[in-house]
Amino acid sequence: MDLKEVVAVNLRRLRHAKGMTQEELAEKAGRSARYIGAIERADVSARVTVLGQIADALEVDACELVRALPSRGGK
Repeated sequence: MDLKEVVAVNLRRLRHAKGMTQEELAEKAGRSARYIGAIERADVSARVTVLGQIADALEVDACELVRALPSRGGK
């Protein structure tokens, strides 16, 4: 899995864990919901600054967005 996909999976997981919609996250992060959706689909690579804004909006450390989690199934 490439880093863009890692960020997409982590962003979606963390946003859902906080019970936030893409629109709510976008508003808190100062970005558009369309852009948040594009990051979650791994259509775009977010700049480091944007990842920091998203992490702040989610109230998590930015490293949580880029940390690759162990895959299920042993691959």
